[in-house]
Amino acid sequence: MTDRILIAPGDVLAQPAAFKRRGLLFVLSSPSGAGKSTISRKLLADDDGLTMSVSATTRPMRPGEIDGKDYHFVDLQTFKDMVGNNEFLEWAHVFDHRYGTPRGPVEGMLEAGHDILFDIDWQGAQQLHQLAGGDVVRVFILPPSMIELENRLRGRRTDSDEVIDRRMARAHSEIAHWDGYDYVLVNDDAEACFAKVRTILHAERLKRSRQTGLIGFIRKLDTQDI
Repeated sequence: MTDRILIAPGDVLAQPAAFKRRGLLFVLSSPSGAGKSTISRKLLADDDGLTMSVSATTRPMRPGEIDGKDYHFVDLQTFKDMVGNNEFLEWAHVFDHRYGTPRGPVEGMLEAGHDILFDIDWQGAQQLHQLAGGDVVRVFILPPSMIELENRLRGRRTDSDEVIDRRMARAHSEIAHWDGYDYVLVNDDAEACFAKVRTILHAERLKRSRQTGLIGFIRKLDTQDI
């Protein structure tokens, strides 16, 4: 009969779920009104291991927003200086304003194994993937129809007809880039779509390529008679 080794509860062999893991950059994109922001808020409330990336922007602060929490609000010249100093992982020009992801905080959290949520458009997702490659998971959320998307935008009662027309024109452009994403979902049911996004996040965390402590665990298995 083969001898068996009893493993103490704190031993690394008994704790495979505790492998050191590299963080991931979880990107959600969608046309305005397709539900991206709602799903982002639900993910953050549901998952303590996920942190929202705080972008810098040149747009004015809106009532209730907090500088450094919702956005880093900067003037145009400061933003241009940050671009020139290579301080952004990605940036884009959207609706007359500029938005960008500061490089330093994101790289630090990634190395520490923290996961970061990005609410950015296809341009930002593309730039982020070019720079960070395998660390990036891209999810695109589609509306069930363009008619429904327009109804949602008008139902907000926050934008003029002119702004809604611009958002709809941009939506067609954004949807044309659906094939640049790893996952594409249709948000015809908010709860069901959220559940699918959460499943994608959990599955991506378990990928072998992110388990940086796995090699050490395997080596221990090779040297112990269990």
